[in-house]
Amino acid sequence: MSKVIDKFQNKNILIWGYGREGKSTEAFFKELCPGAKITIFEGKRENIREEDYDYIIKSPGIRMDEEHPKFTSQTEIFLEEYRDRVIGITGTKGKSTTSSMLYQVLQENSGKKVILMGNIGLPCLDYFGQMDENTIVVFEMSCHQLAHTKVSPHVAVFLNLYEEHLDYYDTLERYFQAKSNIGRYQKEGDFFLVGENVPEIPCAGQVTVLPYDFSTRYELQILGDHNQYNADIVYRIATQVYGCDGAKVRESMARFQGLPHRLQFVTEVKGVRYYDDSISTIPEAAIHAVQSIPKVGSIIIGGMDRGVDYRILQEFMRNTSAVRFICTYEAGKRIWQAVKDCSNVYLADDLTGAVALAGELTGEGEACVLSPAAASYGYFKNFEERGDVFQSLVNALGT
Repeated sequence: MSKVIDKFQNKNILIWGYGREGKSTEAFFKELCPGAKITIFEGKRENIREEDYDYIIKSPGIRMDEEHPKFTSQTEIFLEEYRDRVIGITGTKGKSTTSSMLYQVLQENSGKKVILMGNIGLPCLDYFGQMDENTIVVFEMSCHQLAHTKVSPHVAVFLNLYEEHLDYYDTLERYFQAKSNIGRYQKEGDFFLVGENVPEIPCAGQVTVLPYDFSTRYELQILGDHNQYNADIVYRIATQVYGCDGAKVRESMARFQGLPHRLQFVTEVKGVRYYDDSISTIPEAAIHAVQSIPKVGSIIIGGMDRGVDYRILQEFMRNTSAVRFICTYEAGKRIWQAVKDCSNVYLADDLTGAVALAGELTGEGEACVLSPAAASYGYFKNFEERGDVFQSLVNALGT
């Protein structure tokens, strides 16, 4: 019997949170641990009587500052059983692209069954019954999924660290501590690939710090030096850890078409190329967008203001006079206030107004990119909806 299933059998279990993962956890226990007594709870931490339960499964995104031995998560449950078959990928930016590219490469070259799960796909416990000895898991791990998790995957990747989710974690240090669990509990014989701006994490695995060195280039359909960096990590894991043929790995990466809302070409209207980079929620992402796309004439920035430090973007705006910066929503207004003396900075009420203004300001042969450097919440359901709205507005320009 599975050690995890045996652990929970005939126990009193509270599922705290009943969103997508909470419902997935309930289905997991009903199918595989029918002897467990399950209670669903959606209230506040202070109303949980932990003495009534053997285990409490906390859904990601529910804030809990303290550690408690009875609390666990889907991520920890899955890793307790299958960590030796898991490649975990985290980072402020690039984890979805890296996970998806690695998934495609391993599917085509490893000779094994490969599953993509986690933050980019279905909850991990949905796949519990599909695992076998010939399975490799590519697990995109968010900070919320890693918080309070005390098991690390066999192969771990921590791409980069920037200010993000400070409305939840309050400080960059607390945000980093949550994500650092991806490597903190590794064992000897494990592999940990770490970006050069990630602070040191105590780890028993083999640590490789990867500088942003772009001397090795890959033929890719996706734009940007940051994606060359992501591709290098994919290449290293596929060839060095799983023994895939290097030439065939490069061929697979060259076929990878990227993900929606990540420097995605939308269309050309009146000689202007439009790109959707709605995934951008930090200032560094907006800067990368301008540096990655040829001849950017305008960029739309702004969204929910989560208190991110925008000084690096503001300095970039002052030193990049050839690009028109169209600021909108709460974060955009804060950025605009700091640089409104610049002649290349504009203010729009919302995305509709910003797209219309971009159509007037962007010259033929130039590109307009949506790269907000801010979260979508409060204005859109998520970054996908924001990108979809942008694409609809752009397509309407051509009608």
